[in-house]
Amino acid sequence: MGLFDIFSSPETKRAEEVRKGAVAPDRSERKKCWAARDSFYRCLDKHNVIDSLNGEGKKTAEKQCSAENTVFEQDCASAWVTYFKKFRVAEYQKKKTFERLEKEGANKMAVEGPGDAPGSTKR
Repeated sequence: MGLFDIFSSPETKRAEEVRKGAVAPDRSERKKCWAARDSFYRCLDKHNVIDSLNGEGKKTAEKQCSAENTVFEQDCASAWVTYFKKFRVAEYQKKKTFERLEKEGANKMAVEGPGDAPGSTKR
């Protein structure tokens, strides 16, 4: 126990534990995290930033969205922050790939999961 731990509230300690990944966030903490993520994403959208982890996108995000990012990092587990930032880039790339394929005339096809194949028995 550190010198200043006696001054920390249980809520502050729990928030830090969630941020570090020591405990799983509860429903209200997840909701708070998602709201912070959405606010950060809106700021990135406003400034046309897809990748806030690298290059010019990172510089712009640091300059224009630092307040939203601070709340995002405060209200979410650090692993979630990294995941959501990478997920944003992956979703953008996926969207662009689908748009390119559609433009090239690719056909959409239904994808069947396990147990959906003809002749198989569903459980």
